[in-house]
Amino acid sequence: MGSALPAVELDDNARDFYREALGHLDREGVQYLVGGAYALGQYTGIERHTKDFDIFIRREDFARARRVLEAAGYETELTFPHWLGKAFHGDDFIDLIFSAGNGVAAVDDLWFEYAVPGRVLDMDVRLIPAEEMIWSKGLIMERERFDGADVAHVLRALGPTLDWHRLIGRYGPYWRVLYSHLVLFGFVYPSSRSNVPAWVMNELGDRIRKESAQPDAREKICYGTMISRQQYLRDVHEWGYKDARAEPVGSMTREEIAHWTAGIAEDGAK
Repeated sequence: MGSALPAVELDDNARDFYREALGHLDREGVQYLVGGAYALGQYTGIERHTKDFDIFIRREDFARARRVLEAAGYETELTFPHWLGKAFHGDDFIDLIFSAGNGVAAVDDLWFEYAVPGRVLDMDVRLIPAEEMIWSKGLIMERERFDGADVAHVLRALGPTLDWHRLIGRYGPYWRVLYSHLVLFGFVYPSSRSNVPAWVMNELGDRIRKESAQPDAREKICYGTMISRQQYLRDVHEWGYKDARAEPVGSMTREEIAHWTAGIAEDGAK
């Protein structure tokens, strides 16, 4: 049976740019992992090409990666200092990602420890681990972008082999978001529900039951901003809720939140 959607061919100029940029990073010993559509394709077989190429680096490696790419003749910018920089070549660009936009899923040594060998653009690379892909994608639920289908496809492809203890640990206090994806997975793929081990569903279900037996949280915090930077602004600006992204609950400063929020208008203008 053929694919429901035709594969999109990658432009030769973009391909050359991606390969050359990665080659410069390799020669200078800058560690990175390939993520985004290319890692998703390796894990799920779903092929799609976009105008950007996602690589994940540690935050402390960004300055060095920037110097290497600028020396190679590419323009760079630190687009959002708390999570994202870019390198440009014409209309094509590489995203250098070191966190999620909500301040969660920061790239640390475990990403590299559990990285998976892969072949991308005829180059040997290391891919972001599937568990970290689920962690970062699972927290993206914008009006214009919902990565739940990607999460479901990774679970369908790799569920039995995932490190579930590490995945649950990655979500930490946001485990309800993971649970919501697992419940939805069982709805989407009833013939593959066993891809999520029964003990995982039981453990998270027990947490739900225990929490439901407790009184409501005393502090008025909106965690919706963790999954959408736009759809819960009224809650924190007008309705008196604290923004869960902000320190000390989250990891973001007020300045970082303001900058990230201002980007909504910029993205909408494109």
